[in-house]
Amino acid sequence: MSRRDRRTPPPEHPDLPGQVQTAGGVAEILGDADRDRSYVLVLDGVPQSHVDLDEPEHLEFEYVRRMGHVLDLAADEGAPLDVVHLGGGALTLPRYVAVTRPGSRQRVVELDEPLTDLVREHLPLPRGARVRVRAADARAGLELLPDASADVVLVDVFAGARTPAHLTSTEFAGQVARVLRPGGVTAWNVSDGPPLRFLRTQAATLAAVFAHVVLIAEPGTLRGRRHGNTVAVASTAELPVAGLTRRCASDPMPSRVVAGTDLTAFVGTAVPVDDATAVPSPEPPAGIFA
Repeated sequence: MSRRDRRTPPPEHPDLPGQVQTAGGVAEILGDADRDRSYVLVLDGVPQSHVDLDEPEHLEFEYVRRMGHVLDLAADEGAPLDVVHLGGGALTLPRYVAVTRPGSRQRVVELDEPLTDLVREHLPLPRGARVRVRAADARAGLELLPDASADVVLVDVFAGARTPAHLTSTEFAGQVARVLRPGGVTAWNVSDGPPLRFLRTQAATLAAVFAHVVLIAEPGTLRGRRHGNTVAVASTAELPVAGLTRRCASDPMPSRVVAGTDLTAFVGTAVPVDDATAVPSPEPPAGIFA
């Protein structure tokens, strides 16, 4: 079945609202023909999130599953976490944390308030989820948070299909580090394609602020064969490289964890960017989401 077929609303979902204008563009919630009570949030034709209302622990998108692995290894199994989500979408990972780590306190910063309202109305959160959403720019919302107030900060923010430049700099990474508790972890969704200049720069930028950095992506993406999503993970403490490697290798679409000397070689001569030199992530190739 083609991706387009998977995103066609099946007849058992007659109450979906259709296309809705939000602050960020035209949003639509489409039923997943392969999973009952599962939905894809599409914004301006770009798939943003997948949600399974009956099994919130199911993570359909590969890069989101990799972020889920980071969350799984951020503390003992089932222990509650304080998590900050920069970028809300359909609140897929807040749902995941709510059911895998009950009692967690979660704060979401999502600029598009009408989009959040649409999601809350049609894709309700799991019962008991402690999720607070602030309508604000991701960096502005982050700067309002107290020092050392989060165990995990997840960064998954796009304007259209590109990450804004002000969310790619050392100053931004410094704000993430400020909000994290000692030993806390951050994971960024980085979208890039050949020759991976942006990804190398983002790895260098994180390494300028955090002592430990790893990259997680499908091998073809890391070899520069195609445009794709890489999860960049960083912390002031040692990262669970072995655990991440095992989990990523067992995924339906296995991914590679790049760390240590391999990461140094991958970054090469790339240098960190600050607010004055930062640029948005590259535009994906035409037709990639068709």
